Amino acid sequence: MAKRKKKSKSPVSRAIGIVVKIIIALLLAALIACGILIYMKYGKRISAMEADAKKIVLNSSPDTFRQNETSIVYDANGTIISKLKGEKDVYYIKYNEIPKEAVEAIVSIEDKRFFKHKGYDIKAIMRAGFAYLKNKGKVTQGGSTITQQLARNIFLSFEESIERKAREIFIARELEKKYSKNEIMEFYLNNVYFANGYYGIQSAALGYFGKGVNSLSLSQITFLLSIPNSPNRYNPYENIEGTLSRRDRILDQMVLDGKITEFEARAAKGEEIKVKEPKAEKSGYMLTFALDRAVKSLMKSEGFQFRYSFLSLEDKEAYNESYGEVYSSCQSKLYSGGYRIYTSLDPKKQKLLQATVDKGLGIHNEKSEVGIYKLQGSAVTIDNGSGRVVAIVGGRSQKLKGRTLNRAYQSFRQPGSTIKPVIVYTPAFEQGYTPESIIKDEKIEGGPVNADRTYLGDMTILDAVAKSRNTTAWRLFTEISPTVGINKLLEMGFTGIEDTDYYPAASLGGFTKGMSAVEMASAYSAIENGGAFREPTCIMKMTDAEGNDVIADGFYQNGITKYVYDENACKMITTCMEAVMTKGTGVGGRLSLMPCAGKTGTTNDSKDLWFVGFTKYYTTSVWVGYDIPQSLNGLAFSATPLGIWKTYMEELHQGLEVKPLDDYKIVAKPKVDKDEEEEKKKAEEEKRLEEEKAKEEKRLEEEKRLEEEREKAEEEAENNEEEGESEDDVNEETEETNENPSEEENIPENSDDNTQEDNNQVEPENNHSEEGNETP
Repeated sequence: MAKRKKKSKSPVSRAIGIVVKIIIALLLAALIACGILIYMKYGKRISAMEADAKKIVLNSSPDTFRQNETSIVYDANGTIISKLKGEKDVYYIKYNEIPKEAVEAIVSIEDKRFFKHKGYDIKAIMRAGFAYLKNKGKVTQGGSTITQQLARNIFLSFEESIERKAREIFIARELEKKYSKNEIMEFYLNNVYFANGYYGIQSAALGYFGKGVNSLSLSQITFLLSIPNSPNRYNPYENIEGTLSRRDRILDQMVLDGKITEFEARAAKGEEIKVKEPKAEKSGYMLTFALDRAVKSLMKSEGFQFRYSFLSLEDKEAYNESYGEVYSSCQSKLYSGGYRIYTSLDPKKQKLLQATVDKGLGIHNEKSEVGIYKLQGSAVTIDNGSGRVVAIVGGRSQKLKGRTLNRAYQSFRQPGSTIKPVIVYTPAFEQGYTPESIIKDEKIEGGPVNADRTYLGDMTILDAVAKSRNTTAWRLFTEISPTVGINKLLEMGFTGIEDTDYYPAASLGGFTKGMSAVEMASAYSAIENGGAFREPTCIMKMTDAEGNDVIADGFYQNGITKYVYDENACKMITTCMEAVMTKGTGVGGRLSLMPCAGKTGTTNDSKDLWFVGFTKYYTTSVWVGYDIPQSLNGLAFSATPLGIWKTYMEELHQGLEVKPLDDYKIVAKPKVDKDEEEEKKKAEEEKRLEEEKAKEEKRLEEEKRLEEEREKAEEEAENNEEEGESEDDVNEETEETNENPSEEENIPENSDDNTQEDNNQVEPENNHSEEGNETP
């Protein structure tokens, strides 16, 4: 067979081939150059991280993954509130005791290549890298294998950085060298967190189902393993539907991986899941808040960056995912890390606040089907000197099974008019308004109405705040822009702000989610503090098991103050809120001796009632309402937030020196009410009429006197004539009479003319008096 002729390439094809080779060569050269530059710049740090990872893992042992030390929480007096005893060591189980289905389930959903990789997954890392670039330097995807998760949970912090991720990979690689896959899986399933104080699969099985993990069905096992991905989101006591949905997803993945059949998956999905009632919480509202703030302190110390605004919905979801993961892990550490937690919580103030809330709401004892009081409340007291929480009440005292909802920081409700000073008036004062500035209270097309359905026209801002006029707040908020006002909330760490809140309705407390009592108290405390905001925590100091400081802010939070408002603007709104207590909606709550300022708040149909107020010493916020909102109309004063606030604050300030608030000195008098103005005009008109009447009487007396003098003169003239007539004869008398027109006749004529002139002069005065009477 003849040999085939080789097909020759065209010149164009050869040229393209050469160009492609050159481009590839250049790209390779560029990559090599980049690699060299990176090594030159970061090589020493990378080598140090690698050496550190080797040292960490070398010094570890199986006991490292079952360590358990008791953490202790103290109150403001140094008395122990609680000892947090973990159960890691008690419920630790070996790999051969872990059901095969549990291992297969966690591998299918968390790390499919677990038994093949060497501690890290290049594809997953690349996905995380692309997400990092897409989100402008924010770590939004973990890309972590099970080994990496173990490395992070045991040895590392939760700082969101490339360096932490690199250290995680180095440690994971070393773990894979020292321990077998089965050992690593054993360590992982005994340390991973399952929410509600359960960490380790055996602890979770006993807690949720009352039996060991080897006694669980496939459905129950996959249900449990749904939780660790995000213990907050998949908490069975708070979102069992979410937990079941993720269980079904795990079952589907196991089918795809060939671990179970479709028939087994359908049967598992159809099985009813019943979890035990949560274990009774011995802790009250004071401890639950302390533990939450302690967890967040751990998160902060380990480098987690808290955020309150987001670029997109995807950005927010990624953050929430990361937040839930880190929160759960730090919560787990808190129970087993041997921490010492020192708080600002004062048992005496706590007892007083709880007793006041219980007594105020005690007139309504109707309960829900599960035995919880329907009418509820929450309250928080912050020491204005430090900005720290000293007392917190999350509901009425009640002996209940299961966990206690702490409404003071876990419930978010519409704040009503209590939000006006925070996002409307204080920002407006920063832009040049003052309490004396005049603003119109009039109907706004498409806007709100006032509570009393009336409009008062021109009024000062001070009166608008005191009388809680809705139209003025709406108008000012629109003028300064919702973004300016709501950004104040973001600066103070309000966690419930949504994109749908940037509208005028927010000026009246119309939010998608709402605020907590802790958040509202912290904002008002910042106003009392001249605009300086302090995080509303109760953690003063935390040390780890070795006595090293984790948090060491001290009572006065040194160096962590953020200025949110202008100081003079805070003085202005304080003056306005003092007027609320002296002549506005808060008159009934005014303290007998201590100067105070505050603001009432009522939502539509009175479903949420608020009062937030402060003295120089303390800020206290109080909320009253139903867990499932319904109208509170007709509530007795003692059960209202204002009534509770007054009763509590009167007692709290007993024996304290009277101190004035730092307020703004009003120069001009505020405009008086219309009724007062009408009374003043009426009094002035009556005075004027009295003066005119007296003047008229004086004029008439003068005329009378002149008339009398005239008559007397005439009488004397007549007498003189009679004497003359006796001396002259009758003819001469007649003659004189004919020659001279009668003087007697002229006198009356002249008299009549003068009288007429006087009358003409009186007429204008009479006319003016009549006009005056027409004046309203």
